[in-house]
Amino acid sequence: MQGAQTKSRNHLDTINLAAKEFNVDVKYVDLVIRFIGASNLSRKHVIGMINPCFYATLDGKVSYASSVKSSTISPVWDETWIVNMVPSTATLSVVVRHTETGSPVDNDIGEFHTTITPGAKEVVIVGKHLSRNRGSFWLNIQSSPSARDSRSLPYSFDGPIHYSRHNSPTMGVLTKLRDTRLYSTWKIYIKGIPQFFGDTMQQWNHDYKAAKAIFQGPASIAVRSGIVAGHHVLYARTALNDFGVIASADDVFKLLHGGSRASSGDGSRQPASANRIKPAVYTYVIVKEDESFRFSETGAAFFVDFASKHALHSNCAESVVYSGEFHPRPEGGWDTFSDETDDGSVKWELVIDNNSGTYSPNPDLLVKVAQLVEFNFPGIKVVTLGQDNPDLKKSRDACREYALMERGVKATELEPHATEGEETLSHRVSLTRT
Repeated sequence: MQGAQTKSRNHLDTINLAAKEFNVDVKYVDLVIRFIGASNLSRKHVIGMINPCFYATLDGKVSYASSVKSSTISPVWDETWIVNMVPSTATLSVVVRHTETGSPVDNDIGEFHTTITPGAKEVVIVGKHLSRNRGSFWLNIQSSPSARDSRSLPYSFDGPIHYSRHNSPTMGVLTKLRDTRLYSTWKIYIKGIPQFFGDTMQQWNHDYKAAKAIFQGPASIAVRSGIVAGHHVLYARTALNDFGVIASADDVFKLLHGGSRASSGDGSRQPASANRIKPAVYTYVIVKEDESFRFSETGAAFFVDFASKHALHSNCAESVVYSGEFHPRPEGGWDTFSDETDDGSVKWELVIDNNSGTYSPNPDLLVKVAQLVEFNFPGIKVVTLGQDNPDLKKSRDACREYALMERGVKATELEPHATEGEETLSHRVSLTRT
Protein backbone atom coordinates (compact mmCIF):
# COMPACT_ATOMS: atom_id res chain seq x y z
CA MET A 1 0.00 0.00 0.00
CA GLN A 2 2.86 2.33 0.83
CA GLY A 3 4.14 2.35 -2.78
CA ALA A 4 0.83 3.39 -4.31
CA GLN A 5 0.28 6.05 -1.69
CA THR A 6 3.77 7.38 -2.36
CA LYS A 7 3.11 7.59 -6.11
CA SER A 8 -0.25 9.24 -5.59
CA ARG A 9 1.21 11.73 -3.14
CA ASN A 10 4.03 12.43 -5.59
CA HIS A 11 1.37 13.23 -8.18
CA LEU A 12 -0.26 15.65 -5.77
CA ASP A 13 3.13 17.16 -4.96
CA THR A 14 3.74 17.71 -8.70
CA ILE A 15 0.43 19.54 -8.99
CA ASN A 16 1.18 21.60 -5.92
CA LEU A 17 4.69 22.53 -7.11
CA ALA A 18 3.36 23.61 -10.49
CA ALA A 19 0.68 25.66 -8.78
CA LYS A 20 3.21 27.34 -6.50
CA GLU A 21 5.37 28.22 -9.51
CA PHE A 22 2.46 30.21 -10.92
CA ASN A 23 1.29 31.51 -7.54
CA VAL A 24 -1.93 29.47 -7.67
CA ASP A 25 -3.49 27.60 -4.75
CA VAL A 26 -4.81 24.28 -6.03
CA LYS A 27 -8.03 23.24 -4.38
CA TYR A 28 -9.25 19.67 -4.20
CA VAL A 29 -12.90 18.81 -4.51
CA ASP A 30 -15.20 15.84 -4.12
CA LEU A 31 -17.37 15.32 -7.19
CA VAL A 32 -20.77 13.78 -7.78
CA ILE A 33 -21.18 13.59 -11.55
CA ARG A 34 -24.62 12.70 -12.89
CA PHE A 35 -24.60 11.60 -16.52
CA ILE A 36 -28.15 12.33 -17.60
CA GLY A 37 -28.36 11.47 -21.29
CA ALA A 38 -27.83 12.53 -24.88
CA SER A 39 -29.88 13.39 -27.95
CA ASN A 40 -29.65 13.30 -31.73
CA LEU A 41 -26.68 10.96 -31.74
CA SER A 42 -25.37 10.11 -35.16
CA ARG A 43 -22.69 7.98 -36.71
CA LYS A 44 -21.45 7.52 -40.23
CA HIS A 45 -22.64 4.31 -41.96
CA VAL A 46 -25.27 3.61 -39.25
CA ILE A 47 -28.90 3.87 -40.38
CA GLY A 48 -31.74 4.18 -37.89
CA MET A 49 -31.33 3.50 -34.17
CA ILE A 50 -28.03 2.72 -32.45
CA ASN A 51 -26.92 1.13 -29.16
CA PRO A 52 -24.96 3.90 -27.41
CA CYS A 53 -22.72 3.85 -24.34
CA PHE A 54 -19.95 6.15 -23.10
CA TYR A 55 -16.59 6.12 -21.35
CA ALA A 56 -15.60 8.98 -19.06
CA THR A 57 -12.22 9.89 -17.55
CA LEU A 58 -10.90 12.56 -15.20
CA ASP A 59 -7.44 13.68 -16.33
CA GLY A 60 -6.87 10.12 -17.54
CA LYS A 61 -6.45 9.01 -13.91
CA VAL A 62 -9.79 7.32 -13.22
CA SER A 63 -12.47 6.08 -15.59
CA TYR A 64 -16.15 5.21 -15.78
CA ALA A 65 -17.93 2.88 -18.23
CA SER A 66 -21.67 3.32 -18.72
CA SER A 67 -24.41 0.86 -19.46
CA VAL A 68 -25.47 0.28 -23.07
CA LYS A 69 -28.85 1.61 -24.20
CA SER A 70 -30.70 -0.29 -26.88
CA SER A 71 -31.96 1.06 -30.20
CA THR A 72 -32.04 4.80 -29.55
CA ILE A 73 -30.43 8.04 -30.68
CA SER A 74 -31.58 9.81 -27.51
CA PRO A 75 -30.41 7.60 -24.63
CA VAL A 76 -31.23 8.35 -20.99
CA TRP A 77 -28.59 7.00 -18.61
CA ASP A 78 -29.15 8.87 -15.33
CA GLU A 79 -25.99 7.27 -13.90
CA THR A 80 -23.89 8.69 -11.07
CA TRP A 81 -20.12 8.67 -10.59
CA ILE A 82 -18.53 9.82 -7.32
CA VAL A 83 -14.83 10.69 -7.23
CA ASN A 84 -13.01 12.29 -4.29
CA MET A 85 -9.84 14.40 -4.04
CA VAL A 86 -9.95 15.77 -7.58
CA PRO A 87 -7.98 18.94 -8.44
CA SER A 88 -10.44 21.74 -9.19
CA THR A 89 -8.56 22.26 -12.46
CA ALA A 90 -9.35 18.74 -13.70
CA THR A 91 -10.84 17.99 -17.10
CA LEU A 92 -13.70 15.57 -17.66
CA SER A 93 -13.42 13.75 -21.00
CA VAL A 94 -16.21 11.60 -22.43
CA VAL A 95 -16.20 9.35 -25.51
CA VAL A 96 -19.64 8.29 -26.77
CA ARG A 97 -19.76 5.01 -28.69
CA HIS A 98 -22.13 2.86 -30.67
CA THR A 99 -21.94 -0.80 -29.74
CA GLU A 100 -23.24 -3.36 -32.18
CA THR A 101 -25.56 -5.91 -30.59
CA GLY A 102 -23.75 -9.20 -30.08
CA SER A 103 -20.43 -7.76 -31.25
CA PRO A 104 -17.29 -6.93 -29.24
CA VAL A 105 -16.58 -3.95 -31.51
CA ASP A 106 -17.14 -0.42 -30.19
CA ASN A 107 -17.43 2.43 -32.69
CA ASP A 108 -16.81 6.00 -31.64
CA ILE A 109 -19.63 8.46 -32.29
CA GLY A 110 -17.78 11.45 -30.87
CA GLU A 111 -16.33 13.02 -27.74
CA PHE A 112 -16.28 16.14 -25.59
CA HIS A 113 -14.13 17.69 -22.88
CA THR A 114 -15.37 19.98 -20.12
CA THR A 115 -14.30 21.53 -16.84
CA ILE A 116 -15.65 20.24 -13.53
CA THR A 117 -17.24 23.52 -12.51
CA PRO A 118 -20.50 22.70 -10.70
CA GLY A 119 -23.91 22.96 -12.28
CA ALA A 120 -25.98 21.62 -15.16
CA LYS A 121 -24.20 21.35 -18.50
CA GLU A 122 -25.24 20.79 -22.10
CA VAL A 123 -22.23 20.02 -24.29
CA VAL A 124 -21.81 19.28 -27.97
CA ILE A 125 -20.43 15.87 -28.95
CA VAL A 126 -17.98 16.27 -31.83
CA GLY A 127 -16.47 13.73 -34.19
CA LYS A 128 -12.85 12.88 -33.47
CA HIS A 129 -11.59 13.47 -36.98
CA LEU A 130 -13.90 15.91 -38.75
CA SER A 131 -15.07 17.73 -35.60
CA ARG A 132 -18.66 17.62 -36.80
CA ASN A 133 -21.61 17.89 -34.43
CA ARG A 134 -22.60 14.36 -33.40
CA GLY A 135 -25.30 15.27 -30.90
CA SER A 136 -25.69 16.78 -27.45
CA PHE A 137 -24.91 15.43 -23.98
CA TRP A 138 -26.47 16.49 -20.65
CA LEU A 139 -24.81 16.13 -17.26
CA ASN A 140 -24.86 17.72 -13.84
CA ILE A 141 -21.85 18.17 -11.56
CA GLN A 142 -21.94 18.69 -7.81
CA SER A 143 -18.67 19.84 -6.28
CA SER A 144 -17.69 20.39 -2.65
CA PRO A 145 -14.34 21.14 -1.03
CA SER A 146 -12.66 17.88 -0.15
CA ALA A 147 -12.89 17.20 3.55
CA ARG A 148 -10.18 14.58 3.33
CA ASP A 149 -6.60 14.97 4.43
CA SER A 150 -4.45 16.80 1.90
CA ARG A 151 -2.26 13.72 1.63
CA SER A 152 -5.15 11.36 0.81
CA LEU A 153 -5.09 9.45 -2.45
CA PRO A 154 -6.20 11.64 -5.38
CA TYR A 155 -8.88 10.65 -7.88
CA SER A 156 -10.43 8.14 -5.47
CA PHE A 157 -13.49 6.38 -6.87
CA ASP A 158 -16.21 6.36 -4.19
CA GLY A 159 -19.17 4.62 -5.85
CA PRO A 160 -21.84 3.76 -6.60
CA ILE A 161 -20.79 0.14 -7.14
CA HIS A 162 -21.89 -0.75 -10.68
CA TYR A 163 -21.97 -4.20 -12.18
CA SER A 164 -22.54 -5.69 -15.61
CA ARG A 165 -23.47 -9.24 -16.55
CA HIS A 166 -22.20 -10.29 -19.95
CA ASN A 167 -24.34 -12.90 -21.63
CA SER A 168 -21.79 -14.66 -23.78
CA PRO A 169 -22.46 -15.13 -27.50
CA THR A 170 -21.26 -18.71 -27.05
CA MET A 171 -24.90 -19.30 -26.05
CA GLY A 172 -25.61 -19.35 -29.80
CA VAL A 173 -26.36 -23.06 -29.81
CA LEU A 174 -27.69 -24.57 -26.59
CA THR A 175 -29.14 -27.87 -25.58
CA LYS A 176 -32.41 -27.52 -23.74
CA LEU A 177 -30.90 -28.49 -20.38
CA ARG A 178 -27.84 -26.21 -20.27
CA ASP A 179 -27.90 -23.48 -17.66
CA THR A 180 -27.48 -20.07 -19.31
CA ARG A 181 -25.47 -18.88 -16.31
CA LEU A 182 -22.67 -21.14 -17.50
CA TYR A 183 -22.24 -18.74 -20.41
CA SER A 184 -22.12 -15.53 -18.39
CA THR A 185 -19.39 -13.37 -16.90
CA TRP A 186 -19.77 -10.59 -14.33
CA LYS A 187 -17.78 -7.42 -13.79
CA ILE A 188 -18.13 -5.28 -10.65
CA TYR A 189 -16.34 -1.93 -10.41
CA ILE A 190 -15.06 -1.69 -6.86
CA LYS A 191 -13.41 1.00 -4.77
CA GLY A 192 -10.43 0.94 -2.44
CA ILE A 193 -7.98 -1.27 -4.38
CA PRO A 194 -5.07 1.23 -4.07
CA GLN A 195 -5.82 1.81 -0.39
CA PHE A 196 -5.76 -1.88 0.50
CA PHE A 197 -3.18 -3.28 -1.94
CA GLY A 198 -1.03 -0.32 -2.98
CA ASP A 199 1.51 -1.46 -5.57
CA THR A 200 1.35 -5.11 -4.50
CA MET A 201 0.60 -7.33 -7.49
CA GLN A 202 0.55 -11.08 -8.07
CA GLN A 203 2.83 -11.97 -10.99
CA TRP A 204 2.19 -14.94 -13.25
CA ASN A 205 3.49 -18.20 -11.79
CA HIS A 206 6.81 -19.12 -13.42
CA ASP A 207 6.57 -22.64 -11.95
CA TYR A 208 3.17 -23.40 -13.50
CA LYS A 209 3.25 -25.20 -16.84
CA ALA A 210 0.06 -23.66 -18.20
CA ALA A 211 1.26 -20.15 -17.27
CA LYS A 212 4.58 -20.73 -19.02
CA ALA A 213 2.71 -21.67 -22.19
CA ILE A 214 0.93 -18.31 -22.02
CA PHE A 215 3.70 -15.93 -21.00
CA GLN A 216 6.99 -17.56 -21.98
CA GLY A 217 8.56 -18.55 -25.28
CA PRO A 218 7.89 -17.77 -28.97
CA ALA A 219 4.74 -19.91 -29.12
CA SER A 220 3.19 -17.94 -26.26
CA ILE A 221 2.43 -15.01 -28.57
CA ALA A 222 -0.18 -17.04 -30.44
CA VAL A 223 -1.60 -18.42 -27.18
CA ARG A 224 -1.97 -14.94 -25.70
CA SER A 225 -3.56 -13.66 -28.88
CA GLY A 226 -6.29 -16.29 -28.62
CA ILE A 227 -6.92 -15.59 -24.94
CA VAL A 228 -7.14 -11.83 -25.49
CA ALA A 229 -9.59 -12.35 -28.35
CA GLY A 230 -11.64 -14.64 -26.11
CA HIS A 231 -11.67 -12.08 -23.31
CA HIS A 232 -12.94 -9.36 -25.65
CA VAL A 233 -15.77 -11.61 -26.78
CA LEU A 234 -16.73 -12.52 -23.21
CA TYR A 235 -16.61 -8.99 -21.82
CA ALA A 236 -18.00 -7.07 -24.78
CA ARG A 237 -20.35 -4.32 -23.65
CA THR A 238 -23.51 -4.75 -25.69
CA ALA A 239 -27.22 -4.12 -25.45
CA LEU A 240 -27.55 -7.78 -24.41
CA ASN A 241 -25.77 -7.14 -21.10
CA ASP A 242 -27.50 -6.68 -17.76
CA PHE A 243 -26.48 -3.59 -15.77
CA GLY A 244 -27.19 -2.47 -12.24
CA VAL A 245 -26.01 -1.02 -8.94
CA ILE A 246 -25.07 -2.98 -5.82
CA ALA A 247 -26.23 -1.11 -2.75
CA SER A 248 -26.02 -3.84 -0.11
CA ALA A 249 -24.63 -7.26 0.76
CA ASP A 250 -28.02 -8.72 -0.20
CA ASP A 251 -27.54 -7.37 -3.72
CA VAL A 252 -24.30 -9.36 -4.02
CA PHE A 253 -26.08 -12.59 -3.22
CA LYS A 254 -28.87 -11.75 -5.67
CA LEU A 255 -26.23 -11.93 -8.40
CA LEU A 256 -25.57 -15.49 -7.26
CA HIS A 257 -29.16 -16.67 -7.67
CA GLY A 258 -29.65 -19.73 -9.83
CA GLY A 259 -30.99 -17.87 -12.84
CA SER A 260 -32.86 -19.67 -15.60
CA ARG A 261 -32.14 -22.54 -17.91
CA ALA A 262 -32.17 -22.13 -21.64
CA SER A 263 -35.64 -22.25 -23.14
CA SER A 264 -36.51 -25.74 -24.33
CA GLY A 265 -39.46 -24.59 -26.41
CA ASP A 266 -41.79 -27.01 -24.64
CA GLY A 267 -43.29 -24.52 -22.22
CA SER A 268 -41.53 -26.06 -19.21
CA ARG A 269 -41.23 -23.85 -16.15
CA GLN A 270 -38.08 -22.74 -14.45
CA PRO A 271 -37.09 -24.81 -11.42
CA ALA A 272 -38.16 -23.45 -8.04
CA SER A 273 -34.49 -22.91 -7.19
CA ALA A 274 -34.05 -20.34 -10.00
CA ASN A 275 -34.57 -17.48 -7.55
CA ARG A 276 -32.46 -19.01 -4.80
CA ILE A 277 -28.75 -18.69 -4.11
CA LYS A 278 -27.05 -21.30 -6.25
CA PRO A 279 -24.51 -23.70 -4.73
CA ALA A 280 -21.71 -23.03 -7.20
CA VAL A 281 -17.99 -22.27 -7.29
CA TYR A 282 -16.78 -19.16 -9.13
CA THR A 283 -13.45 -18.21 -10.68
CA TYR A 284 -12.43 -14.59 -10.00
CA VAL A 285 -9.73 -12.01 -10.62
CA ILE A 286 -9.26 -8.53 -9.16
CA VAL A 287 -7.52 -6.27 -11.68
CA LYS A 288 -5.96 -2.85 -11.43
CA GLU A 289 -6.57 -1.97 -15.10
CA ASP A 290 -10.11 -0.74 -14.44
CA GLU A 291 -10.33 -1.56 -10.71
CA SER A 292 -12.83 -4.33 -11.22
CA PHE A 293 -13.78 -7.70 -9.76
CA ARG A 294 -14.48 -10.18 -12.58
CA PHE A 295 -15.87 -13.68 -12.26
CA SER A 296 -17.87 -16.54 -13.73
CA GLU A 297 -18.92 -20.01 -12.71
CA THR A 298 -15.92 -22.31 -12.66
CA GLY A 299 -17.76 -24.88 -14.76
CA ALA A 300 -18.44 -22.39 -17.57
CA ALA A 301 -18.38 -24.16 -20.92
CA PHE A 302 -16.41 -21.37 -22.58
CA PHE A 303 -13.32 -22.41 -20.57
CA VAL A 304 -13.01 -25.47 -22.82
CA ASP A 305 -9.75 -25.39 -24.85
CA PHE A 306 -8.29 -22.46 -22.87
CA ALA A 307 -5.11 -22.92 -20.87
CA SER A 308 -6.09 -20.67 -17.98
CA LYS A 309 -9.42 -19.51 -16.60
CA HIS A 310 -7.80 -16.69 -14.68
CA ALA A 311 -5.81 -15.44 -17.69
CA LEU A 312 -9.05 -15.40 -19.70
CA HIS A 313 -10.69 -13.19 -17.09
CA SER A 314 -7.67 -10.91 -16.67
CA ASN A 315 -7.26 -10.26 -20.41
CA CYS A 316 -3.98 -12.13 -20.26
CA ALA A 317 -2.44 -9.68 -17.78
CA GLU A 318 1.04 -10.65 -16.58
CA SER A 319 0.01 -9.65 -13.07
CA VAL A 320 -3.24 -9.11 -11.18
CA VAL A 321 -4.15 -7.64 -7.82
CA TYR A 322 -5.46 -11.04 -6.71
CA SER A 323 -7.18 -14.16 -8.01
CA GLY A 324 -8.71 -17.42 -6.89
CA GLU A 325 -12.15 -18.94 -6.42
CA PHE A 326 -15.13 -18.22 -4.19
CA HIS A 327 -18.42 -19.84 -3.31
CA PRO A 328 -21.47 -18.79 -1.29
CA ARG A 329 -22.69 -20.90 1.59
CA PRO A 330 -25.21 -20.66 4.41
CA GLU A 331 -23.61 -20.08 7.78
CA GLY A 332 -22.57 -23.56 8.95
CA GLY A 333 -22.09 -24.90 5.42
CA TRP A 334 -24.15 -26.56 2.69
CA ASP A 335 -23.91 -29.94 4.40
CA THR A 336 -26.20 -28.69 7.19
CA PHE A 337 -28.61 -26.78 4.92
CA SER A 338 -32.05 -27.83 3.67
CA ASP A 339 -34.09 -26.38 0.83
CA GLU A 340 -37.02 -26.34 3.22
CA THR A 341 -35.29 -23.38 4.86
CA ASP A 342 -36.02 -20.06 3.18
CA ASP A 343 -32.90 -18.23 1.95
CA GLY A 344 -33.98 -15.08 3.77
CA SER A 345 -34.01 -16.77 7.17
CA VAL A 346 -30.34 -17.79 7.22
CA LYS A 347 -27.09 -15.83 7.23
CA TRP A 348 -25.03 -16.16 4.07
CA GLU A 349 -21.29 -15.86 3.69
CA LEU A 350 -18.70 -15.86 0.92
CA VAL A 351 -15.82 -18.30 1.13
CA ILE A 352 -12.90 -16.77 -0.78
CA ASP A 353 -9.63 -18.57 -1.54
CA ASN A 354 -6.42 -18.14 -3.55
CA ASN A 355 -6.86 -21.19 -5.79
CA SER A 356 -5.16 -19.90 -8.93
CA GLY A 357 -2.32 -21.80 -10.55
CA THR A 358 -1.73 -19.06 -13.11
CA TYR A 359 -0.91 -16.35 -10.56
CA SER A 360 -0.41 -18.35 -7.33
CA PRO A 361 -1.38 -15.39 -5.12
CA ASN A 362 0.15 -14.99 -1.67
CA PRO A 363 -2.25 -16.57 0.87
CA ASP A 364 -1.16 -14.01 3.48
CA LEU A 365 -2.97 -11.35 1.44
CA LEU A 366 -6.34 -13.09 1.68
CA VAL A 367 -7.08 -10.90 4.69
CA LYS A 368 -6.79 -7.83 2.43
CA VAL A 369 -9.19 -9.41 -0.06
CA ALA A 370 -11.69 -9.87 2.76
CA GLN A 371 -11.21 -6.27 3.90
CA LEU A 372 -11.70 -5.02 0.34
CA VAL A 373 -14.92 -6.99 -0.14
CA GLU A 374 -16.28 -5.91 3.25
CA PHE A 375 -15.37 -2.28 2.49
CA ASN A 376 -17.38 -2.35 -0.74
CA PHE A 377 -20.32 -4.36 0.60
CA PRO A 378 -20.86 -3.45 4.27
CA GLY A 379 -22.51 -6.20 6.28
CA ILE A 380 -21.27 -9.06 4.11
CA LYS A 381 -19.52 -11.92 5.91
CA VAL A 382 -16.34 -13.19 4.29
CA VAL A 383 -14.50 -16.39 5.21
CA THR A 384 -10.98 -16.73 3.80
CA LEU A 385 -9.37 -20.15 3.32
CA GLY A 386 -6.01 -20.85 1.69
CA GLN A 387 -6.04 -23.36 -1.17
CA ASP A 388 -4.15 -25.92 0.97
CA ASN A 389 -6.56 -25.64 3.90
CA PRO A 390 -8.53 -28.91 4.26
CA ASP A 391 -11.55 -26.88 5.39
CA LEU A 392 -11.67 -25.33 1.91
CA LYS A 393 -11.95 -28.69 0.18
CA LYS A 394 -14.63 -29.77 2.64
CA SER A 395 -16.68 -26.61 2.07
CA ARG A 396 -16.26 -26.65 -1.71
CA ASP A 397 -17.14 -30.35 -1.95
CA ALA A 398 -20.26 -29.80 0.18
CA CYS A 399 -21.31 -26.96 -2.13
CA ARG A 400 -20.98 -29.09 -5.25
CA GLU A 401 -22.57 -32.13 -3.59
CA TYR A 402 -25.64 -30.05 -2.70
CA ALA A 403 -25.87 -28.84 -6.29
CA LEU A 404 -25.78 -32.42 -7.56
CA MET A 405 -28.11 -34.00 -5.04
CA GLU A 406 -30.64 -31.24 -4.34
CA ARG A 407 -30.64 -28.87 -7.31
CA GLY A 408 -30.43 -31.23 -10.28
CA VAL A 409 -27.07 -29.94 -11.50
CA LYS A 410 -25.23 -32.43 -13.71
CA ALA A 411 -21.67 -33.47 -12.92
CA THR A 412 -20.58 -32.25 -16.36
CA GLU A 413 -21.67 -28.74 -15.39
CA LEU A 414 -19.19 -28.58 -12.51
CA GLU A 415 -16.17 -28.58 -14.82
CA PRO A 416 -15.63 -26.96 -18.25
CA HIS A 417 -17.59 -29.15 -20.61
CA ALA A 418 -19.31 -28.63 -23.95
CA THR A 419 -21.99 -31.01 -25.14
CA GLU A 420 -22.53 -31.98 -28.75
CA GLY A 421 -23.87 -29.09 -30.79
CA GLU A 422 -22.70 -26.36 -28.43
CA GLU A 423 -20.51 -23.56 -29.71
CA THR A 424 -17.38 -23.08 -27.59
CA LEU A 425 -15.59 -19.79 -27.09
CA SER A 426 -12.50 -21.02 -28.93
CA HIS A 427 -14.67 -21.71 -31.98
CA ARG A 428 -16.26 -18.26 -31.77
CA VAL A 429 -12.80 -16.66 -31.50
CA SER A 430 -11.61 -18.56 -34.55
CA LEU A 431 -14.57 -17.18 -36.51
CA THR A 432 -13.88 -13.56 -35.47
CA ARG A 433 -10.21 -13.86 -36.44
CA THR A 434 -10.76 -15.25 -39.95
